Amino acid sequence: MTRPLIAIPARFAATTSALRYAAEVNARALIEAVWRAGGEPVSIHPEMTDVAARLTRFDGVLLPGGGDLAPHRYGATDTHDSVYDVDDLQDAFDLEVARTALDLGLPLLAICRGLQAVNVALGGTLEQDMGGPDREHRHLVHPVTLRRGTLVEQATGGEKTEASCYHHQRVDRLGTGLSVTARAADDTVEGLELPDTRNWFTAVQWHPEDTAHTDPAQQGLFDALVRVARDTD
Repeated sequence: MTRPLIAIPARFAATTSALRYAAEVNARALIEAVWRAGGEPVSIHPEMTDVAARLTRFDGVLLPGGGDLAPHRYGATDTHDSVYDVDDLQDAFDLEVARTALDLGLPLLAICRGLQAVNVALGGTLEQDMGGPDREHRHLVHPVTLRRGTLVEQATGGEKTEASCYHHQRVDRLGTGLSVTARAADDTVEGLELPDTRNWFTAVQWHPEDTAHTDPAQQGLFDALVRVARDTD
């Protein structure tokens, strides 16, 4: 059976241990999770030329994690000291991929920065920094409560899941049409969906790829993306 093609925007890396130059990369755990699900993961070059035409070649899209979006992208006039790894081209491309995938009706899974990019693409805002060690969600696995009947609940197979998090920002104002599907105990938004659309789209603030190799609930998110991508091919 032909594997459905899953487009994954590459991330710019200033250095990599195996290469002499700056690189475009994606996390190996992310790629392997898509492969385990039966998909063909394809990293795509962040370039603004013909984004819609390029995406129509694919069966699904995965917006991965990465550095922070520039605060001006969601209307902020100042930048918190903790904001890091901002890249104008990366921001422009991710935001356009988010809008285009939704417009085209492509199955879309958004992870961490990807969730934030979708929220901003739909007019939402972000809290630039959640605070110190007692508030931030870095290097932390914690329970997340999932709303019943949502795509994320169906994909993971339960109303709660153990989420591996690495983020210091979170959703502030929701983008147009978005609904919260998951929250942490501190009320941080951990999941978003568009309930009034036929598109298959779900976004999580955590990194399911971190534990997908041992946790069927986390692998279930990738399985669901690839299954829908295959069915709509």
